[in-house]
Amino acid sequence: MNIWNTGPFDNDAAADFIEEVMQDGDYALGEAFDVVLDADMDFIEAEEGCRVVAAAEILSAVLAGDTSRITDAGLRVWVQQADPQAVEPLRTSARNALERVIGPESELPDLWEEPGDATAWRAGVQQLRQRLPA
Repeated sequence: MNIWNTGPFDNDAAADFIEEVMQDGDYALGEAFDVVLDADMDFIEAEEGCRVVAAAEILSAVLAGDTSRITDAGLRVWVQQADPQAVEPLRTSARNALERVIGPESELPDLWEEPGDATAWRAGVQQLRQRLPA
């Protein structure tokens, strides 16, 4: 495939992650955040970072009841059927994981070659964090 763009689902890792969420549900979301927040994780590889951004976008959609940013039809159905109360405890983990993904110990921010794309990606992640208030 080889997808790469600034949106939360515009990369291969996120596309694969959608399948995991459809299969494992809430567990997949929590696991994506937990991997990045592990105290032994010194450096966040791009794949883990992409999974966190996608997971946070999915979490935001479930909590807000808004599927407008969800690009996959099957995932939209999953989001509509998900229980917001069941995923609410993941909100803080999502915010903290996103902070790590845009930080200096993460590969993902360094992968943007075009300054405009880097700015758009970072702005998108910051907006996502704002949609997940503490």
